[in-house]
Amino acid sequence: MSQLHDSDRTGIVAAVRNRAELGHRPHVCIVAALSSNGVIGLRGGLPWRLPEDLRHFKALTQGHAVIMGRRTWESLGRPLPGRENIVVTRERSYQALGARIAASLEAALASCVEKSFTFIVGGGEVYAAALPLTDILALTEIHLEVEGDVRFPEFDRGRWREALREPHRAADGTRFDFVLYERKRA
Repeated sequence: MSQLHDSDRTGIVAAVRNRAELGHRPHVCIVAALSSNGVIGLRGGLPWRLPEDLRHFKALTQGHAVIMGRRTWESLGRPLPGRENIVVTRERSYQALGARIAASLEAALASCVEKSFTFIVGGGEVYAAALPLTDILALTEIHLEVEGDVRFPEFDRGRWREALREPHRAADGTRFDFVLYERKRA
């Protein structure tokens, strides 16, 4: 069993940060946890309890902009601390205390053009819209098949190179991998 801490700078977190420092500055990185059958959500929440993944998510996204859909924002119930929260919604009068509102994913990304990284953190519709614009996928692949009502979008794995994989086992025995995929260049 491995333990990840907010200060962890090895593995996936270090690989993402090093790309920025070395000038490999992909503008958009999707961060998602998904089951082996592609499920990412159930009734507005996560269909598993995996504290190790939450710590990993925090270490990856801390200090950066995070873009999410309205339903993801509402499931959180508050802004993610230490991050610039941006909520994408078509509802013109929508207000989200502690976050900026963007009418589209394109508008949200345009507001982050000066950032070294912008993280897309959900949900399913936002992931699907962001996938063609993404350079890096930082996925937690959970070795469980679960019921759910939201799935990660299908993507052509042949267009992605697995750059790093870290196998882990949670305190409850659940096996999962932190995986970093990079889009293959033509």
